Amino acid sequence: MSRQDKDDLKIFCGRASRELTDRLCHYLDIPIGQGHTDMFPDGEIIVKIDEDVRGRDCFVVQSTYHPVNAHIMELLIWIDCLKRASARRVTAVIPYFGYARQDRKDEGRVPITAKLVANLITTAGADRVMALDLHAEQIQGFFDIQLDHMHAAPVIVKYLQSIRQDLGPVVLVSPDVGNVKRANRYATWLDAELAIVDKRRKSGTEVVSANIIGDVKDKTVLMIDDMISTGGTMCEAAKMVKAHGARDVIAACTHPVLVGLAMERLGEAPISKVIVTDTIPGGPRYRPIENKLVELSVAELIGEAIHRIHHNLSVSSLFRKEGK
Repeated sequence: MSRQDKDDLKIFCGRASRELTDRLCHYLDIPIGQGHTDMFPDGEIIVKIDEDVRGRDCFVVQSTYHPVNAHIMELLIWIDCLKRASARRVTAVIPYFGYARQDRKDEGRVPITAKLVANLITTAGADRVMALDLHAEQIQGFFDIQLDHMHAAPVIVKYLQSIRQDLGPVVLVSPDVGNVKRANRYATWLDAELAIVDKRRKSGTEVVSANIIGDVKDKTVLMIDDMISTGGTMCEAAKMVKAHGARDVIAACTHPVLVGLAMERLGEAPISKVIVTDTIPGGPRYRPIENKLVELSVAELIGEAIHRIHHNLSVSSLFRKEGK
């Protein structure tokens, strides 16, 4: 990257994604943007940019995990601050997009909060948005500005291919019917078979899996989802495929939300590896599953996408090779 490019491209981060931003700036060989977030005694947030951004192409990286509302508000203030400082373009890079599960009205008198958040980001002044593995594809249509929907598949597939010979016969198992499309893509990329767990839910927190469609006997089962939240679905599916004779079970997700009893469930479940990315930082909270954990970084993937956006190159071509 030329000196002029480095001067024109500025990457900032909120408090939610400092480590990830450090990694992607290292990949791009540019310093992280000079700015900081402070909090007043009454809880209000203030953002201050400590360098000139006038006429620059600015990116602000901020995942919106717990505390979701605080991280979203901080992102909005960063966007507003950059626009008021006369940045030429502001791109909100949101590795994990909170409220993505509130994407439709599935009963009366409920909101579509994912759309509300999209409106807030647009109103704050973002010119463009980048997000990874949105929980629902239709969220792309909630934005009235350009959205680059990224996938962590290249990162996860690269790792799985590096251990492919050790896995033996592999079958991709969708832990529920709604995840079949994603599982089928991974099955194609890894030249593996596909099976589906027929999940029956008793309540919002209790899942009962009743049947499995496909053959898992004496095979390594890979279960890949966009996120693991409470871990109920993934762990029940793991128990089920083991009961049907699976040799090993590996779970993977892009977003390690991991709330409630997720750590305990994953620690006790018949799962040998839990593969996650750093869209949400882990740190000490990973201790209960550290003997199973494989953490991959999406920093280079995001960094390459930022490079391509900055130079008006194709972002979608980053993912075409995975389908070969």
